Amino acid sequence: MAEEPRTTAGTGTGTGEQRTGLLYGVGAYGMWGLVPLFWPLLKPAGAIEILAHRMVWSLVFVGAALLVLRRWAWIGELLRQPRRLALIGLAAAVITVNWGVYIWSVNSGHVVEASLGYFINPLVTIAMGVLLLKERLRPVQWAAVAIGALAVVVLAVGAGRPPWISLTLALTFATYGLVKKKVNLGGLESLAAETAMQFLPALGYLVWLGSSGEATFGSHGAGHGALLAATGIVTAAPLVCFGAAAIRVPLSTLGLLQYLAPVFQFGLGIVYFHEAMPAERWAGFSLVWLALTLLTWDALRAARRGRVALAAASRAMERELRGQPPPEPQIKTTPGGFREGAGWGEPTSGQCPLTEHP
Repeated sequence: MAEEPRTTAGTGTGTGEQRTGLLYGVGAYGMWGLVPLFWPLLKPAGAIEILAHRMVWSLVFVGAALLVLRRWAWIGELLRQPRRLALIGLAAAVITVNWGVYIWSVNSGHVVEASLGYFINPLVTIAMGVLLLKERLRPVQWAAVAIGALAVVVLAVGAGRPPWISLTLALTFATYGLVKKKVNLGGLESLAAETAMQFLPALGYLVWLGSSGEATFGSHGAGHGALLAATGIVTAAPLVCFGAAAIRVPLSTLGLLQYLAPVFQFGLGIVYFHEAMPAERWAGFSLVWLALTLLTWDALRAARRGRVALAAASRAMERELRGQPPPEPQIKTTPGGFREGAGWGEPTSGQCPLTEHP
């Protein structure tokens, strides 16, 4: 998971670091949001061939990055932990499905439906937390999940079929996030381990495709081959930016930035790819956006309360370490005997001047 920034927000250095982290975050989610422009450039390659190239070239570029950074110590430790290796294998399988469906959906004219998958992903993640991890939700979170479920029903009725592309992308990515949380590896290291497991099957498929004369790599010019190789950069570059953002900005900021990617994808689907948006689709998306608004508001409120409680606990600990008694509550009153800033009719003493109840 991402870490909190290591610098102090109140200092000039901390402010500069957070600004840099914000730029990295915008860059990461911006690249993820604009990637639908890239996949059509790889035609006439099919979705499975593009997927195989993405697996192979991602390992090449991530491996080169780890070589430059000299980050190899984790490999030996990982190889001695069969359970983590099994989880990485599960993560690799799930992200393979996610990548394949996403590439196919973009190149088949379903960019808007693909964007919906990443809009509803936070709601699916919360639902999985309840079902699998027995997490307890606050009322606002329950409301957001219920509205998201209603949105899926509206979209299914309007389209005459369930939005299976959106649901597949959301479910696979939520599962991927859950598994990666259990694995607890850094972004580059995790991607390297996953693509290492994908590498041989992907390379074998590309070799078979070439031997059957159906591969586009090498038969449609150097430009096409370079674009297929660039799938590794397209996969690794946003991840590097995300890692740089994660250590510089709070998680609450990253949580807001994550919506940039589906917003960009949605905009591209309508403006650039000219996909249809009938009334029922607008209704479904509006419900999803309402659910996300509630979810974001609740998360920000919880984060704010957490910061206030943490600051109060820190101050109390400092006073305890110094041997100082806790401060007396400072209650300011108005001339009428009421707390300043309190609700109307709330007295400072236990007895109200107008009624006898405490």
